[in-house]
Amino acid sequence: MSDRTEAIQQFATALRMGRKYYNACVAKGENPYPLVLNELIDENVSGNTVKIGLVDIPMDRIVGTWTGGRKSAFAGNFMPLLDENTEFGNKWINLCEAHLGETGITDPITCLEYLGKFYVQEGNKRVSVLKSYNSPSIPGQVTRIVPPLSDDPEIQLYYEFMDFFKVSKTYQVTFTHKGSCAKLQAALGFEPDHVWTEDERRGFNSDMKKFGVVFDQLNTEKLSITAGDALLVYLEVHAFQDIKKMTEDELKASLASVWADIRLSAEGDPISVATEPEEKEKGLLSRILGSPKLHAAFIYDFDPEKSAWAAAHWHGQKYLEEKMGQSVKVSSFLCADGKADETMETAVRQGANVIFATSPMLMDECRRLAAKHRNIAIFNCSLSMPYAGVRSYYSRIYEGKFITGAIAGAMCHDDRIGYVANYPIMGVTASINAFALGVRLTNPRAKILLKWSCLPGNPILELKDAGVSVISNRDEDGSNSYLSWDLGTYMVTPEHTLQPLASPRWNWGSYYEKTIRSLQSGGIDALRDSKHAINDWWGLSSGVVNIDIDESLPDGVKQLGSILKNEILDEKLDPFLCPIRDQSGAVISDGVCPFTPEELMKINWLNENVEGAIPTFDELMPRSQNLVRLLGIYRDTIPPKTEEETAL
Repeated sequence: MSDRTEAIQQFATALRMGRKYYNACVAKGENPYPLVLNELIDENVSGNTVKIGLVDIPMDRIVGTWTGGRKSAFAGNFMPLLDENTEFGNKWINLCEAHLGETGITDPITCLEYLGKFYVQEGNKRVSVLKSYNSPSIPGQVTRIVPPLSDDPEIQLYYEFMDFFKVSKTYQVTFTHKGSCAKLQAALGFEPDHVWTEDERRGFNSDMKKFGVVFDQLNTEKLSITAGDALLVYLEVHAFQDIKKMTEDELKASLASVWADIRLSAEGDPISVATEPEEKEKGLLSRILGSPKLHAAFIYDFDPEKSAWAAAHWHGQKYLEEKMGQSVKVSSFLCADGKADETMETAVRQGANVIFATSPMLMDECRRLAAKHRNIAIFNCSLSMPYAGVRSYYSRIYEGKFITGAIAGAMCHDDRIGYVANYPIMGVTASINAFALGVRLTNPRAKILLKWSCLPGNPILELKDAGVSVISNRDEDGSNSYLSWDLGTYMVTPEHTLQPLASPRWNWGSYYEKTIRSLQSGGIDALRDSKHAINDWWGLSSGVVNIDIDESLPDGVKQLGSILKNEILDEKLDPFLCPIRDQSGAVISDGVCPFTPEELMKINWLNENVEGAIPTFDELMPRSQNLVRLLGIYRDTIPPKTEEETAL
């Protein structure tokens, strides 16, 4: 077949595509032609221009023309609408024949870019011919029209892109959320101000085109996100360098393994919160064949002999072994430095089909494991994590904090109560405010002096030096380990001894037992949800949280603590269902509408009787910042790690 014959046939194909697009738009009452930029913006905007130069323009971002002079010759998809025997048709075929020849189409088009989209000034037919062959991009001389800065989210996002373009010089990636450009720069291992080399840009553009093709193939649901948005989710689990090494089919399988998280991102990261254990009856198959044989592997990132947090989970593991006996195999693994992935894979090779990762810092490894092993139930001890395939678990410790606050208020003599919080992360601010509301219940005059252990200094010593006699420190963790003498809420006596008052207590063994029994009843798939993000956030009624009230307290105070506990257990008392004002005096709650679990997790205010502030990210000690990046109540506003921070 000659090039001329093929060009004529290609025009016929393109013409059918153009008319099909045109007819579909007309039927829906939509514009069937390319957009016309000078009809979209006024003269004040169009006068502010910047010469960009020669750019590799993604074809799918060419949406229109500068003027409307030739728009009726093309449908909105830039396919032709005029017949073959017109002057237009003949020129289109001649250009297509040149494209099929030895030299091809080499001249760049000329166009204007506005808000990341391109409008052709010269070269419409070149765009049309190459689009008909599904060419991913075309070279073009670009002039950018810069809109005035405003509060419009689209304009804000575009200004962020313009800063990113200064270092990357690429149009191959777009995002729908602020902060994404910086996240990509960090994910690629670049410092924020690193200017891409030509090789880096070409390599990224090539791999991004490949990723975009696969994304479009998988996005049959037409999720309202871009390939760039999906890439950022993908890079949370995989390395960008992996894309180059994979075939298209391998990349498709790899992207499909995290598609549930991509879907959640498109939906705004919804999380289903389970506030109570799930009561499951045994299914028919389980009743016939018996409960599935479970092998639960506990993964620790710190030695339980050296970490109170890890020790609490280790005691929970031992509780599970005692309660379940031979009905479940239990093993434990301590991660070597930087080898958590390898440790978890070892557990799987040894037959583990349930993984309990006891630290939120193991979430990335859990997600990678979930992407590779879809027949394993994976749990991570963390809160407010929007990831499918990994179930998060934590406790509503704030219920116990409310009770200890009421006891502290009753026992305080000088209307000053110290409170030491650990990190500004999900759930912690709920505990601070629940404690403050408990204090208000018994001592409306008292003030809570808030200190943070994640800041420089010694908060306990500072409170003691200030003469504060009642202090709420770290909760009992259930490990019965060292340092227990100053845990919980206590009174500093005139002799400088510590008199325990009360403390919430973590009982992780109760969570592990109930979860394993649920798995035995419903099977692995009962708790391994591949489409939704599920967080278990259990409270006093589940047994995962308890409250220790010291026997030395006055009888009336002990009775008050028991009454409050029973009222919460019977769901007759919600610590936050009351009138609440924050430190500025603004009304937070009218006492009528309860907070949702999501609202409680992400509390970013402090009650009016609290003196102190939530620390900013920059104020935190370096060792605290990694956890706050992951679980912080303001994590979405934290700048990405620099290459130097990642190395540390």
